[in-house]
Amino acid sequence: MKEAAGEANMTVITIVLIAIVLGVGTLIVNNLMKSSSMKAACAEAGGMWVNNSCGIKCSADNAGGYTCQSTLTCSNNNGTWTCS
Repeated sequence: MKEAAGEANMTVITIVLIAIVLGVGTLIVNNLMKSSSMKAACAEAGGMWVNNSCGIKCSADNAGGYTCQSTLTCSNNNGTWTCS
C-alpha cells in the first residue's frame, strides 16, 4: 500500500512540475513574440529599436551605442503593432 501511495505522490508532483514549466515557458514565448513584433513594426516604419523605443535618424555614438534625434510612438491595434 505504501508503494502505491508513493507512486501516486510522484505522479502528482510530476504533473505539477510540468504545469509550472509550461506556464513559465508560455510567459517567456509571449514576451519574445511581443518584443519581436514591436521591433519589426519599428523597422517597417523606418526606425531603429534603441533603448526599448523606436528611434529615427539614429547614429552610432562614441560609447558603442546609438543616439537618435527623435522617437516614434508604437501602439498595438487589434494585435498588430504599428509605429508612427
